[in-house]
Amino acid sequence: MCTVSFLRSSEKVLITSNRDEHISRKAPLVPIQEIVQDTPVIYPKDALAGGTWFAMNTYGMVTVLLNGAFNNHTRKPPYRLSRGLIVLDIISKDAPVAYAQQLSLSGIEPFTLIIFDTAQLLELRWDGSKKHWKSLDMDQGHIWSSWTLYDQAAQNERRQLFEDFLKTNHKFQQESVRSFHQENHGNSENGFVIDRKNGLKTLSVTQAVIGKKELTLDHLDLDSKQLNSVMAPIVNPVKQVL
Repeated sequence: MCTVSFLRSSEKVLITSNRDEHISRKAPLVPIQEIVQDTPVIYPKDALAGGTWFAMNTYGMVTVLLNGAFNNHTRKPPYRLSRGLIVLDIISKDAPVAYAQQLSLSGIEPFTLIIFDTAQLLELRWDGSKKHWKSLDMDQGHIWSSWTLYDQAAQNERRQLFEDFLKTNHKFQQESVRSFHQENHGNSENGFVIDRKNGLKTLSVTQAVIGKKELTLDHLDLDSKQLNSVMAPIVNPVKQVL
């Protein structure tokens, strides 16, 4: 939930996320597919709150969560609802974007949500009082880092690493992108895989691969090195974007 990248080729869309958490937090379950409000959803389920930071439905739509909006905000609990449950609520709708636009976020901690809605890529930032929407070019690569863990200087360094990767990987594959996300790039504090003295650590790398006819969710546990995958055919895609 703390690093997310988006890439699209003529063959597939890749959305990859690193989850940074304190080592005391319970490990998530392996990816599952279950019915959420009548919609088949594939996601790694958070064992603590029951939500998720990364979800994909079988229509080929994806939502990915990062903590914070525009800065490292001061937490003011209690909050009305877990942000991870909002991810599931949005992805389970037939029209996730339209639903998110009218959804009240009052009493929810600030977050950034990346929404791939088959025909568009959107960024929603909730600063605690207002929604900020941004439409993004899907022909460009994009990367996000959580403001609660990475300051502006660290975000700039990570963006440069991503741009350097793209310069040497014009025909990127899911394996090369996932490998890129598995490196600390010589920096255990602010690299893509962190291991900080305060107990914050990158626990997993999750990747959605949306092809022309099928989709896959790969989830790699970095401690056990176990890779679990769930594959499903795309059901009635709203619009072909590949």
